[in-house]
Amino acid sequence: MVHESKFKRLESVRDLVHEMLVTTENTSMKQEAWVHLSGVSNFASMLAMRREQDVEIAAIAGVLHGFYFYKTGIKDFPGPNSADAVRPIIRSTQLFTDEEQFVILRSIFYQEDRHQVHGPYKEIVKDAILLQMYLQNTGDNLSKAATHRLQNVFVELGISVEHVEAGFNVDTETINSNAEDRRLMLADFAEMFAGQNIIGVPEDERYREICKYWPDSDIYKVLEGNWCAAFVYYCCMQVGVLLPIRYPNCMYRLAGVGAWLDWAQLPETEFFYHDKQDGFEPAPGDIVVYEKLLSNDSHDHIGIVLGCDDNKILVAEGNKDNKNYSSVLYRDRGHCILGYIRIDNGYHFHFSGEYTPIR
Repeated sequence: MVHESKFKRLESVRDLVHEMLVTTENTSMKQEAWVHLSGVSNFASMLAMRREQDVEIAAIAGVLHGFYFYKTGIKDFPGPNSADAVRPIIRSTQLFTDEEQFVILRSIFYQEDRHQVHGPYKEIVKDAILLQMYLQNTGDNLSKAATHRLQNVFVELGISVEHVEAGFNVDTETINSNAEDRRLMLADFAEMFAGQNIIGVPEDERYREICKYWPDSDIYKVLEGNWCAAFVYYCCMQVGVLLPIRYPNCMYRLAGVGAWLDWAQLPETEFFYHDKQDGFEPAPGDIVVYEKLLSNDSHDHIGIVLGCDDNKILVAEGNKDNKNYSSVLYRDRGHCILGYIRIDNGYHFHFSGEYTPIR
């Protein structure tokens, strides 16, 4: 159902963002967030008016574009993670048609993809972010593509492009070709972290750190007694194996075992191996996926391999045996193991497909 008072929708969304910011303890962060989000929203409105698009929809996408970062403090993947975080929120308001939700979420998702030209609202959000960065004088370096984009917007608005180069330090885009063995780093970190006997309750600060990647209000209830995959995700993020909270277009978030299995079997990854498949032997830093280990459900548990011999694997797990605490333990290699995920050391998340928000 679409609300009859259509032009009050922006106000309703701003109220939701304000409620989120109220819970932020850092006062300076709270102020920065409101200045930035309001600024991007206002610039999006202006650009939409100039480009003859829906001013309200553009403003809503603008005010929501940084939701995930200001909710969690996590800078990785602002587009995919914010789109995923606000999707259930805008759906629950019942203020938007399916088509409008689609436009808003895609505009948020593609906010950093400045190399390509997408639809009108996506371009509006990208340009509005750059305008706000310029006027807010963040001091952030801009890539060549972003600088060129900002110059084009200035021309569109009748402003001299000379200001762009004077206002920003332009950097060159480089790809980090770090050759470190991230799987060994993952094994070392997981062993240290799981060995701390983390308890899956909100009172445990280490558990809160795991859960912070999933900014839903009911996350502790959702993950209660079921946080083995969230533990794996946290460990990966700490050692530079960076992934959004949900791989685009996949059904489940990476807080669940099934999402890891789906991701590892994508054509662009192909990281999943059955035990002894083509001579495959598990090694430290591999991720083990169990099959009906603790229940009658498939792929019902997950952990990180620390070592292996012919008969056993040493693993680090969050939520050991669904008993709500982390542990380092041995598992029988021949019992209830579906297979292993071996992430290539050179892997970097890159999504070049067409993002379609899940319903």
